[in-house]
Amino acid sequence: MEPRTFAIRTFGCQMNAHDSDKVANLLLHAGYEATADDEAADLLVINTCSIREKAEHRLYSDLGRLREWKAQRPGRLIGVGGCVAQQAGDALLARFSQVDFVFGTHNLRLVPSLVRAAEEGQREIDVSTSPSLDRFDLPERHPGFVETSPGRAYLTVMEGCDMFCSFCIVPTTRGREVSRTADSILREAESLAARGVVELVLLGQTVNAYGRHDQRRGRATQGGTMSFAALIRRLAEIRGLRRIRYTSPHPIFFDDDLVRAHGEIEALCPHVHMPVQSGADAVLERMRRRYTSDDVRRLTLRLRAARPDLALTTDLIVGFPGEKDADFEATLALIRDVGYVDGFSFKYSPRPGTAGAEIADRVPEDVAQARLEAVQDLLRQQTLRYHRGRVGTSTEVLVAGRSRQDHQLAGRDPWHRVVNLDVASFPHAVPGHLVRVQIAEATPHSLIGEPVLPLPLAQAGFSSGAAAFRR
Repeated sequence: MEPRTFAIRTFGCQMNAHDSDKVANLLLHAGYEATADDEAADLLVINTCSIREKAEHRLYSDLGRLREWKAQRPGRLIGVGGCVAQQAGDALLARFSQVDFVFGTHNLRLVPSLVRAAEEGQREIDVSTSPSLDRFDLPERHPGFVETSPGRAYLTVMEGCDMFCSFCIVPTTRGREVSRTADSILREAESLAARGVVELVLLGQTVNAYGRHDQRRGRATQGGTMSFAALIRRLAEIRGLRRIRYTSPHPIFFDDDLVRAHGEIEALCPHVHMPVQSGADAVLERMRRRYTSDDVRRLTLRLRAARPDLALTTDLIVGFPGEKDADFEATLALIRDVGYVDGFSFKYSPRPGTAGAEIADRVPEDVAQARLEAVQDLLRQQTLRYHRGRVGTSTEVLVAGRSRQDHQLAGRDPWHRVVNLDVASFPHAVPGHLVRVQIAEATPHSLIGEPVLPLPLAQAGFSSGAAAFRR
């Protein structure tokens, strides 16, 4: 009998994408085969996001359409996981008869057993939560696992959040903060490097809070946790790892050691994606963010003192309840003052169960939309200005694959900028490889790289890394 096949649809953040990779690996170990074609699949797993209302509505629309997909072939199964599953739980099984099983964010390891139960006609759910570290104990990559980003890998260092920002449902869907042991993280990183990973992205809901509870209690680091900066220093010692990134940090957890690390650790990329959400102190207070706009400005100065060529990106919410015109102008001022290279921006979306959903002073939809467009226009201007400043410098690109233009390859440099390369000019570049390029052109969304021309001997020592950017 031929093995049954599965496909996974993923919505949401990098953590969700990494969770989908974990589920795929578990199913491969359980004897299933992966397919990229939903029509060829016997099992469809939907990994959901609930950070905004639109993501939930998309899931419900998908599930409605999937009735027909399931009816086309006897034995087909549908599973729903992720943040919406964690929140909705039994309601998903009750509302959608076509759903066969539901699993929460702490229960990825149970997916193969839930699938087997569904094959026997049992509809099951597990959205239980636990502070146990068992959920991080997963098998090594199956030989049949296809890397979605060759040369680059996500590595979860902690999960959950204890901050309870008033707009955010994450503490409900992901639970409280839990940090993995440093030993387990280092072992996984060494295994990834041995398989050819050169860029490691450390993941956590508040990633730079890693180990903070243990540090407060004075626990020994032997087999336990350590400070986040100390963890990065240990990871940077692993042979073969050329780049280390992390996402998403919280502004209040940047201690002096982490700031210094950006100037001292060569492998730590000169890019920080730091969600600030607003530039208005009154809004930040209602959001329960625990910092002010001037705190962000001071932190920016500290980071740039450690690494002058640092690129900063951010997340922003406009239209939060009670946001006045002056508050919005303060957000625009922060964007300009910090000089964000890029950012993700959204209109506020009330999430049931959060404190923000109870605030009555709502911003009219048309006002919120106009503010969103103004923020995005300003960010586009700053992105293009930054890109133009990079023309003439050299950089190293981790090739990801073909770009939208078939004659081009695309990848990212240490500053997390997309760099497109003409295939004919880089005939030996393949996904997962690092190539050195000269930035020849700036576009609103990416940089254009060309082969590096030989430099005169007197200039050769300044042709790479931060020195080239600082000029």
